[in-house]
Amino acid sequence: MGWIVFIVIVLIALFFISIYNKLVGGRNAYKNAFAQIDVQLTRRHDLIPNLVETAKGYMKHERETLEAVITARNAAVVGLKNAAANPTDPNAVQQLSGAENALSGALGRLFALAEAYPDLKANQNMMQVSEELTSTENKVAFARQAFNDAVMTYNNSREMFPNSIVANMFSFLPAQLLEIESPEKRAVPVVKF
Repeated sequence: MGWIVFIVIVLIALFFISIYNKLVGGRNAYKNAFAQIDVQLTRRHDLIPNLVETAKGYMKHERETLEAVITARNAAVVGLKNAAANPTDPNAVQQLSGAENALSGALGRLFALAEAYPDLKANQNMMQVSEELTSTENKVAFARQAFNDAVMTYNNSREMFPNSIVANMFSFLPAQLLEIESPEKRAVPVVKF
């Protein structure tokens, strides 16, 4: 009878250890996915000063727009550093999301203004930096999707019974999705016949 109780206790302990290890693995997976976002957003942030410098010579009268892009870029860099330091902090991830949304809006305004400057649009540096930025934006979108998938898997695992018991016992906090909105996604399409 004593052996049966001992075996049941060992099996229960192994069950909880398995759940704990699964939660740790999930947390590490979304941290790794965030590291990929960090790489792509850092590249994006590094390209923006080149874009602004190229545009500066042509857009002398658009100083406010250029300054808004630089200000938004600097806020996004700070947001990325804070979130990269602790991707498990939902507030840091949410602040990064807000900063990236502001940066996307400022870049959108810059590109809209650039349309009014044909020489700028035709500038080789501007075309190259724009292409690199577009490519990086696509990589950010893929990395963000992978991160959000890892967060969803972790959060689902954390919230399901009996995992929720272990998650609460060992303070496995919920992870925050990273949502970077593009203005184009929110715009209503215009249909002309």
